[in-house]
Amino acid sequence: MLVIADTSPLNYLILIDAVELLPRLYEQVILPRAAWQEMQHVAAPPAVTQWAYRLPSWVQFCEAPELIDPALNALGRGERQALAVSAP
Repeated sequence: MLVIADTSPLNYLILIDAVELLPRLYEQVILPRAAWQEMQHVAAPPAVTQWAYRLPSWVQFCEAPELIDPALNALGRGERQALAVSAP
């Protein structure tokens, strides 16, 4: 089983030192490029940035299109790309 992640859930799991729960629940975590870039933003917590630079083997980095839809304007780039990966 796999899961497609955006920035926020990963940030919080890293900050509470619980990110290692993910490989127990999922064989693979798909991380869109925009979410990965958000994790490296200058305003990101240092622990998140460090984790993003050393992705574990159970995280698969992916290129994804960004959904262009006015209904999604409130979402960040990482969220839109995560939705694009999961869209049929």
